[in-house]
Amino acid sequence: MSERNHTVPVLGITMGDPAGIGPEVVLKALMEPEVQEICYPVVIGDGSVLERVSQKLGLEVELNSISASSLMSQGWTTSSACDKRQINLIDLATLHPDDIRVGEVQPQAGKAAVEYIKTATHLAMSGLLAGIVTAPINKAAMNLAGHAYAGHTELLQALTKAQRVAMLLYLGHLGISHVTTHVSMRDACQLVTRERVLEVLRLTNAVALKLNQADKPLAVAGLNPHSGEGGLFGNEEEEAITPAICQAQAEGINVVGPLPPDTVFLKAHRGVYDFVIAMYHDQGHIPAKLLGFETGVNVTLGLPIIRTSVDHGTAFDIANQGIADCQSMVEAIRLATRLA
Repeated sequence: MSERNHTVPVLGITMGDPAGIGPEVVLKALMEPEVQEICYPVVIGDGSVLERVSQKLGLEVELNSISASSLMSQGWTTSSACDKRQINLIDLATLHPDDIRVGEVQPQAGKAAVEYIKTATHLAMSGLLAGIVTAPINKAAMNLAGHAYAGHTELLQALTKAQRVAMLLYLGHLGISHVTTHVSMRDACQLVTRERVLEVLRLTNAVALKLNQADKPLAVAGLNPHSGEGGLFGNEEEEAITPAICQAQAEGINVVGPLPPDTVFLKAHRGVYDFVIAMYHDQGHIPAKLLGFETGVNVTLGLPIIRTSVDHGTAFDIANQGIADCQSMVEAIRLATRLA
């Protein structure tokens, strides 16, 4: 291996649901030469599961078990990292491969996935990791294991005791943050309040500044068709969204809106805006999936730690078949490195 000496961040990579494509995309991503160049990645998961996946798929990797106490948040260099065939692992040894039925929702898989996240979060909160990157989990499996969270975001908020969080989908140049996510449409409308919209505006502005993408205004999508058409199609814009925008502008945030949701994403795609604030899950996720299904990254804003993730699910139907695309994981690692 050639000698390289620039400092890189130490990132914890959680394995995700062991019955899904998480182990595969993690292994494939960490075999990419670029990943070893930009960070010092450490997988947090089950070594026996990773070993079985690598053997089944014919991946030429060597798992290097390390202890959490050996980690440092600073000082690692790319010359410290191993080549692409060696992957560092904190082996929690929570499972035996025979305990898992690949491609199925099961409580033991959900329990293990939560343990990976808990360990990674603790290490990041302790300063031993510069950030964490998470492979996909299955919400049903997590709930069957007794962890009643709607997803990663809610679990991480509880673990870190963060007061205000928001989901951001990042597509390499375009960020889409969300005022509401995993709730019904009926509840989403009730949750679009002045206070919540203003929170998400502040969080989005902070990440835009960190990524040096604050030169363009943040664009706020309306909740209703045509952004309410002056109250004709709803009053959420006049009562909640516009007052939040005015307050944000008074604080010095460069923001415009509310804009008709059926055109704002097209304008963003054409480069008019770099960040759009969506009001509910599908309003933001549909354009994100359309524009960057293979490369999108999920970022949790407002946490005291850096957390990025793939923007896809566990894909049980293709688990352990060798056909899962690791590009979203590579992009998540790349963005976590930028933020760190």
